[in-house]
Amino acid sequence: MHSVTKKVALTAVAGSAALVIAACGSSSPSSSAGGSSSAAVPQLSLSQINNTFSAMATLKPLVAKGKGSIAVILPDTVSSTRYVEFDAPYLKESFQKAGLTSSQYTVQNALGSDATQFSDAQTDITKGATVLVVDALDSGVGAHIESYAKAHGVPVIDYDRLVLGGQRKYYVSFDNVKVGTLIGQGMVSCVAAWGVKKPQLIVMKGAPTDNNATLFAQGYDAVLAPKFSSAGWKDVSNPAGTWDPPTALSEFQQQFTAHPNINAALIPNDENGAPIIHYLTNKGIKPKTFPITGQDATLTGLQNILAGYQCGTVYKPIYLEAQAAAALALYTGSTQDTTAKVAVKSALLPPTWVTTTNMNSTVIADKFVPASQLCAGKYAKPCSAAGISG
Repeated sequence: MHSVTKKVALTAVAGSAALVIAACGSSSPSSSAGGSSSAAVPQLSLSQINNTFSAMATLKPLVAKGKGSIAVILPDTVSSTRYVEFDAPYLKESFQKAGLTSSQYTVQNALGSDATQFSDAQTDITKGATVLVVDALDSGVGAHIESYAKAHGVPVIDYDRLVLGGQRKYYVSFDNVKVGTLIGQGMVSCVAAWGVKKPQLIVMKGAPTDNNATLFAQGYDAVLAPKFSSAGWKDVSNPAGTWDPPTALSEFQQQFTAHPNINAALIPNDENGAPIIHYLTNKGIKPKTFPITGQDATLTGLQNILAGYQCGTVYKPIYLEAQAAAALALYTGSTQDTTAKVAVKSALLPPTWVTTTNMNSTVIADKFVPASQLCAGKYAKPCSAAGISG
């Protein structure tokens, strides 16, 4: 996000769910089906959005102007715990604070099944959904859903993951190249801080079917490229990639067995990193000797950071993404769909690299993770050292 204080105009597109858009690049709002004249359009800036969700009340005047409902379909419960712990409740709170009743929205999870995700979309449209918010499991099922929705006159917002080759109207996510850049920079900083003289890296990736994994890799590959070419770092291994933690562990074990010189692991999320860290500790790896990265600021990931087995994690304030999806305050930029070769109007939100130095001012201050959970048992002492009190 280049500027989170830019004013964006909001207007209803469809439904009580109040899908809202702005004329991209324009300082004045446009009106559309179910909406009001520009003079009556509520004004909202992203700087107003915080973890109290109070800014959503700004959208209440829009709710009575539309018809139908909004349906959200999340992808799974495996690739990240965030979908259950944060996205679903945050989306529900966003809709509630905007004035929707429980009959005017639904938040579902496809539980890792393409067939379920498509079936959910069909059922939602049959039941009167006038807007779909979809975090597609992969671009194949995403494009199928978007084609079906378009044929039935229902607009779609790509949530978190861009559907390549899709027909969505808008895309709400974090700046995923920036996420990858932070991961790469975190690795560089950690190698220096932990005194790893000759870094021998395994560079892991997320699932190749997820465009976010591609964007993350663009970010960290760009950071690491000069290190591999001239700074004495070695790119030892590049497994195929997955968001399934047991598969990630298997990939790592195979490569670590084949290349025992590996002494650092760029891992794109905390969920994949957790079993790998457990494996390495059982191998006798000591704290602050084997740099490992992460993403999503999970409780386990943050505790691994406190314990000295993970360098840091990318924190993405999901309350921003959930509210931006509910309000669709459109960032005046775009994201390239490299398959359809079109620029998609996008709201791209800023991530943060979290270590022990800023854990208290980010994930704890935002109540993303309770200090009482983070600092339980053996983590009380490192929490105290990081200025966190449980």
